[in-house]
Amino acid sequence: MSDSDQRRPVGFGRRPFFRRKKSCPLSGPKAPKIDYKDVKLLQRFVSERGKIVPSRISAVSAKQQRKLARAVKRARVLALLPYVVK
Repeated sequence: MSDSDQRRPVGFGRRPFFRRKKSCPLSGPKAPKIDYKDVKLLQRFVSERGKIVPSRISAVSAKQQRKLARAVKRARVLALLPYVVK
């Protein structure tokens, strides 16, 4: 056993970490329609601080992320969602 084998963390590297492909929660036949008046749906994609969650975390497709951002911004203008939560 060489010196480098002893420094390797336990469970390291037989196979690379398997990452499951996420599917878009807003695409598909039974997906909810994005609407700026649907505050409950929009709050799922807004952080506790009031920021829009990035698509790499929420698994939303690029097209749906643009629609989502537009709906969140409209809801903020109409005071349905806060701009910032302190």
